[in-house]
Amino acid sequence: MEHTVVERTLAILKPDCVRKHLIGEVVARIEKAGFTVLAMKKVRLSKESAGGFYAVHKGRPFYDGLVEFMSSGPCVPIALEKENAVADYRTLIGATDPKDAAPGTIRKLFADNKGENIVHGSDSPENGLSEINYFFSSKELIEVG
Repeated sequence: MEHTVVERTLAILKPDCVRKHLIGEVVARIEKAGFTVLAMKKVRLSKESAGGFYAVHKGRPFYDGLVEFMSSGPCVPIALEKENAVADYRTLIGATDPKDAAPGTIRKLFADNKGENIVHGSDSPENGLSEINYFFSSKELIEVG
């Protein structure tokens, strides 16, 4: 019997998603996949706040471009909850490079390239919690009971 645990993960609808007017479409797909939205807001990241969020990648070749892109326009962080949220969300969005993403995934359907790939997803349950805390206070997380 497989053990399932309720997890939280952070989704970010990136500036290209917002610019393409896909917020509603992507959120609908997330909800249809069984995720509960605990919190959601539109923000404009400064280069400093984008750099802080992606600090784990500092020094990597794509870091500067990522910070530039993430601060280029508004984005929408979303705190999500579901059993196996991290793995299920990563399956839903598809591979980082849309040309490698499975058919029907969010990136395959909407992303233009590896750099502008519509959405962010946490890569572990631990990072999911710390990433949610980067954008939301505990008062902003609305438990659905």
